[in-house]
Amino acid sequence: MLAKLGVGTIGAYALYHILKAIYDELTSPNRLLPGPKSTHWFFGNLLEIIKDQNGGLAERYTQEYGRTMKYHRFFGISSLYTTDTKAIQHFLSRTDIYQKSEASRFSLGRIVGPGVLVVEGNEHKHQNPAFGAPQVRELTSIFVDTSIQLRDIWAAEAAKNGGVARVEILSWLSKATLDMIGLAGFNYRINALGTDDNDTPDELAEAFESLVHSETNFSLIRFLQFRFPIFRPIPTARDNIFLKSQATMNRVGMKLLAESKQQVAEIGTFETGHGRDLLTLLVRANTSKEIPESQQLSDKDVLAQVPTFLVAGHETTSTALTWALFALTQNVSAQTRLREELLSVSTDNPTMDELNELKYLDCVVRETLRVHAPVPSTSRVAMRDDVVPLSTPFADVHGVVHNTIRVRKGDPISIPILALNRDAEIWGPDAMKFIPERWESPSPITNNIPGIWGQTLTFLGGPRSCIGYRFSLVETKALLFTLVRGFEFELAVPIEDIGNKATPIVQRPIVLSEKEKGNQMPLLVRPVVR
Repeated sequence: MLAKLGVGTIGAYALYHILKAIYDELTSPNRLLPGPKSTHWFFGNLLEIIKDQNGGLAERYTQEYGRTMKYHRFFGISSLYTTDTKAIQHFLSRTDIYQKSEASRFSLGRIVGPGVLVVEGNEHKHQNPAFGAPQVRELTSIFVDTSIQLRDIWAAEAAKNGGVARVEILSWLSKATLDMIGLAGFNYRINALGTDDNDTPDELAEAFESLVHSETNFSLIRFLQFRFPIFRPIPTARDNIFLKSQATMNRVGMKLLAESKQQVAEIGTFETGHGRDLLTLLVRANTSKEIPESQQLSDKDVLAQVPTFLVAGHETTSTALTWALFALTQNVSAQTRLREELLSVSTDNPTMDELNELKYLDCVVRETLRVHAPVPSTSRVAMRDDVVPLSTPFADVHGVVHNTIRVRKGDPISIPILALNRDAEIWGPDAMKFIPERWESPSPITNNIPGIWGQTLTFLGGPRSCIGYRFSLVETKALLFTLVRGFEFELAVPIEDIGNKATPIVQRPIVLSEKEKGNQMPLLVRPVVR
């Protein structure tokens, strides 16, 4: 009887949502937008987007249908897609209207918990940890020391192979950034690079990697749980991984939190080399007498930042660095010029200020994060009806010209980070190419894109922009400084064999002829002879 009741309930629930989706689609303002036809009854246009391994589909869509259009998601439901900078500024600045969807927060929350990447509104404001320039300056030596450890590992590998080694750089850069965020985030030695005598895998790193990998591959039940909360109580094999990993992260996190509190109690004030990790800084800020008790975070909220730091300081940066070294293999003159600038520095251990003074290094980082933004897009959902201003009018399917977009409560909004970063109308006909020299212009290239950094959308903009962008930039510069000084890089497979595959957070490279090996980027690494 209960089973019949359960099936009947689910059937009624499914029928309601199907009928609601049909009604919403028939009455949606999106129905008048231009855009490609749905090519699959279930996936809409998502299959061609997924198969777009080498990029360019979004740019072709824009050329054919204009800046403001629609595409079709699951079950053919249309979604607003626009590269109109005025509209995007509106979406990113009006966080009271446009927020992450409940489904997105559920999916991301499976990995990072209720941290700053997931929460909205006042809760988000209260969870901003200290990522200012003074704090990052104190952490730079951690970035440099870890970079040197990675350099020495690659040098030893090259020496064993006659002076040149084939290195899968994505996994090594991921290990390096994991070690960096362990020390810089919580004063915790992960030892992913294996430079310590202890070869035992770190339990915090293993727990985090298990969480990320468990959410990577598509499954029908996970899709249903993502879209429809009624399916979430259904147990799956991934739930066991999730619960075990979360338990480990909570246990280790509680220990780290207790150590940070003790350090704050003993030291009290910020001193160089003492309590400089982000967790301790967050604890210190949270216990400051200047912060009202109503705005102070609970231990649970502070603890939620542990997986958040791992994602923000590890996944995105290692991916950006991988694409940076790949881009330098395809622009040898840029690689040579960058190396010449870096070798002109007299020390192997630069400070943050010394790194930021290297102008061509800055150009390379800016161009990498423009052409190869690790997170290619994000999305929002409208919390209420709205009318969105446009800088470029669009003609609907009936030829009527509109200067605004009408958005209805519950409508999904796609924010195309990578497409806007590579928009030919903004960046010129060579927008898809990696040309660091474009940043040497004394005046800003564009003021149109509402990003927080670099006239790009890579770190987003508005109240929900990336609070850790300074941390990521210095981390990236430290690794590039050490590695490009130390090695010449060459792509180990034909350029046509490099594609990309989306993970729950970032878009990482794959070798198309070796998809079974997962995400990877093989380079030939040859030590520089000085």
